[in-house]
Formats: sequence, C-alpha cells, structure tokens
Amino acid sequence: MVLDSQREKVDPLLGFIAGFFSKLNPDVITWFSFFFAVIAALFFFFSSPQTELSTYYLFAAGFFVFLNGFFDALDGKIAKIRRETSVKGDFLDHTLDRYSDIFIVGGLSLSSWCANWIGILAVTGVLLTSYMGTQSQAVGYKRDYSGFLGRADRLTILMITPFLQHVLLRTNLSKITGFYLLEWVLIFFSIMGNLTAIQRFYNTMKWLKKKKT
Repeated sequence: MVLDSQREKVDPLLGFIAGFFSKLNPDVITWFSFFFAVIAALFFFFSSPQTELSTYYLFAAGFFVFLNGFFDALDGKIAKIRRETSVKGDFLDHTLDRYSDIFIVGGLSLSSWCANWIGILAVTGVLLTSYMGTQSQAVGYKRDYSGFLGRADRLTILMITPFLQHVLLRTNLSKITGFYLLEWVLIFFSIMGNLTAIQRFYNTMKWLKKKKT
C-alpha cells in the first residue's frame, strides 16, 4: 500500500526512463519482466543457509526481483508513449504478474529457508490480494490498490531482505526467534496479504451496497 500510493510521484521518472525503451514493443517488456521473475525464483529455490555464504544466490535473487519490478513498471509507460495501450496488453501484463508472483514467492517457499506450510499461506495471501484488486474492477468498481500490502511493497521487501538475510548469516542472528528472516517475510506476506484481500473485499461490497441503494 505504501508504495502503490506513491505511483503518481514516480510516474514522471518512469516516463523519462521508458523513453529510452520506446522502440521496443511493450509486450516484449512484459515478457522480459516475467523472465526475470523466473530467474529470481530459481536463485531463491537453489539458495540455502548452508551454501549462501559461498554462492551469494540471495544477492542474485534480489537483483532479479528488482529487474522484474522495474520492467513491470515500464511496460505500461512504453505502451502510452507508443500509443499502443490495449485491453490485450493489460490482460497479458496482469496474467504474467500473477505467474511472476507465484514463481518468486513459490521459489522461496520451496527453498530450504522456510517450512512449506508457511509458503502455502504466503502464496495464498499474495494471490488473493491481487485477485480482489482486479475482481473489484470486474464488477464495476475501480481497480483497488488499497490495503496493507500491495505488489510494489512485496517486491521491495523481496529486493532488500535477501541481502539482509545474507548479512545475518555472518552474525549470531542467522535466525530470529527460531525463524530465518526470509521465513518471517513469508509469514508477513501470509498475514498482511489475507488482511489486504479482506479489506479490498470489504471496499467492493461497500460500494456494491451503495450502488444498489
């Protein structure tokens, strides 16, 4: 929610950067974004507490999460510059965003950093958050970006915490009250994701009630 609410402030900068990529088809940028998500997922999956200090896979994972978010923010801007905005492009973008979410969070969930049940709850929270945001638009309400945890927030957390987890492995704080930092991140996603989904559900139901009256 914090970063999603700042979209208008960063739009001029994104528009400027998008100008350098304006010769590329925006759908190509969307596919690049998805490709980087898959690479990030693989680095998360193959990383482990036992080998991280020598492989630095978490650094690579965080970097590719950044590239996923960066290119995801550019495709829409490029489409506007090229005057090629379309329902097809929007649909492709949101479809690949959901797959990107599943790959990134799923890759971490299936890694040796966390218990699988925590990962399942995290993926559920992430998907329900996005589903409620777009489903509200499907019933006639606006696309709802409100809530405690939006996609921009999730990606930012997944850019930063892998680096922090690597640093913590070099200290006596490799685990915090029995869980790795990355495990706490997934616990946070599971709780805040479901709360965000509930909040968006409430907003839409409230709007539907007013519309009926």
